[in-house]
Amino acid sequence: MDAATELATDSQNPSNGGPHSEDEKPMVVVIMGSTGAGKSKLAIDLAAYFPIEVINADSMQVYGGLDVLTNKVPLDEQKGVPHHLLGTVNPNEEFTAKMFRDLAIPLIDRICSRNHLPVIVGGTNYYIQALVSPFLMDEAANHMDDGGLSEALGEEHPDSEVDSGESNCNVSFDRLKAIDPIAANRIHPNNKRKINQYLSLYARSGVVPSKLFQEKTVENWGRVENFRYRCCFICVDASLPVLDRYVEERVDVMVDSGLLNEVCDIYDIDADYSRGLRQAIGVREFETFLRVYLSKIGHAKVDASDTGLTYLESPKQVGEMLKENMKAILESSIEDQLKVLLEGAIESVKANTRRLVRQQKRRIQRLQTLFGWDINFVDSTEAISCSRSNDSWDARVVEPAVEFIRNFQDANSSESPDLEARKHSETSLSMRDLWTQYVCKACGDRVLRGAHEWEQHRQGRSHRKRAARMKKLLGSDYVERDIRRGAGIRI
Repeated sequence: MDAATELATDSQNPSNGGPHSEDEKPMVVVIMGSTGAGKSKLAIDLAAYFPIEVINADSMQVYGGLDVLTNKVPLDEQKGVPHHLLGTVNPNEEFTAKMFRDLAIPLIDRICSRNHLPVIVGGTNYYIQALVSPFLMDEAANHMDDGGLSEALGEEHPDSEVDSGESNCNVSFDRLKAIDPIAANRIHPNNKRKINQYLSLYARSGVVPSKLFQEKTVENWGRVENFRYRCCFICVDASLPVLDRYVEERVDVMVDSGLLNEVCDIYDIDADYSRGLRQAIGVREFETFLRVYLSKIGHAKVDASDTGLTYLESPKQVGEMLKENMKAILESSIEDQLKVLLEGAIESVKANTRRLVRQQKRRIQRLQTLFGWDINFVDSTEAISCSRSNDSWDARVVEPAVEFIRNFQDANSSESPDLEARKHSETSLSMRDLWTQYVCKACGDRVLRGAHEWEQHRQGRSHRKRAARMKKLLGSDYVERDIRRGAGIRI
């Protein structure tokens, strides 16, 4: 069933009503975490304990195609567990958080009507935010897809933010800067999609985006009792060194499994890489290699040189021979252009995936720290280190997750949070600085958003190392002053 059919099967308009009372709210399990940590595997394993159905909340896995690249769970590994919104969206469509919410709400209603437990699985936190909070129910904020948190709408594919080829982008950015300099300062000047969203939002609501974001964030996101559902949040976590090594190995496996064949199938020199499935990490990185590789098709015969490459006259034969040629390129002793480009592309995929892991971890921390989400953590480090040993996986991940869910089910869901604690939380949240930007000189003028993110950055190991290096090179008095003032300058 495709996305349009799933939506059409339910006439409910999820934007036309508020959340249920606390007693009536359905329970959902939300499995979050970084890419590679084991979210999908945990969800399927939970089916041995609960009657579950999975709703995919990964912004790239919702699209049809690129099954290897996006690491979709193959049908034979789903173990009969129903999966929704997995590969159902047209790969050329721009699928927003609002569209996800409008599809997921009726799905959850139908799953609950079957007395099954909905399990939301994915690393795209702004999808989850849009679903569980009434934030996007305000029609004036329907396109505020980043929920006031994400650094960019495409958080799962950070390289998609910049589209420098649009001639009118500077004009739009200047207009946004004149209307709302705070919001303009928050995004990249070439991020055409986000600029247009902010301008459209202002045109509909008459309120500058920065003010609307701030007010809506404090009013709705900070109050957990406003959630549409009773949410049992479980985060599958693992140590960064282990995750880094695992995702790098996974990229190598994907390459061997035909990743480049998939990318070649959707390659189009004139395509818009800021929309749809082409935003996925692993597509744009191979663009230069494929352009050079495909330019040779039709211009070269069988090559019996040291590279062992076979060039074909017909582009239709590329898919059949690309994997073999790719292996020959990588194993060649000659550092020719194709080998350099291919190795560089693979390393870029790995680097961007590692960066994604860190972004996902930071955003989950924000949900806890800024908005008080009660997230239960399970540690998959040992299981990943042991190639997901079944014993370690069950003991460290599955069994604790099952216990979290059962305890949540047994808890008195109608019990109200402590009033004083709630007031204190809301007061603290309203006083937080979510918009001020800080520039870290020690880390190459890196921009941090909000006092909380700045403090988190200052405590990081990489920042401390760079700050110590600057202190040694430039002198303690100057550097300490730079770290306190220059690196934390408000702009």
